[in-house]
Amino acid sequence: MSTVADKLAKKSTRRSGGKQVRLRLVYVDFWSAVKLSFLGAVALAIVTMVSFFLVYLVLDATGVLSQTSKILDSITDGSIDLQGLIGLPQVMAFGAVVSILNLIVFTVLGAVVAGIYNMAVKVTGGLLVGFMSN
Repeated sequence: MSTVADKLAKKSTRRSGGKQVRLRLVYVDFWSAVKLSFLGAVALAIVTMVSFFLVYLVLDATGVLSQTSKILDSITDGSIDLQGLIGLPQVMAFGAVVSILNLIVFTVLGAVVAGIYNMAVKVTGGLLVGFMSN
């Protein structure tokens, strides 16, 4: 089976000083992919929580929430209390729910991608990766 990478490697006339090795990635371990995607999802969850907190602080400090509350009070005659609905505890609770859902989705997605790659390797032959030592 001749691939484009193999043809380019044969055409290469320039010799490098280090030893060059070409390896083919033909299997991704399922549990390693799950662990790695879980760690990435944890990092994303932390970023999500911090961003929710910072966006709330900016909106509160600039007065956007109070102005929106005044507009909503004038429209609904004060029947809806926006400050009670969108307080810091509610925003952080919503951020936590979003973070947990992202954590679950990212972890499952990492497992699914590993499984799809392992099945696609049977058709494509895998990913050719080149390494060179200096």
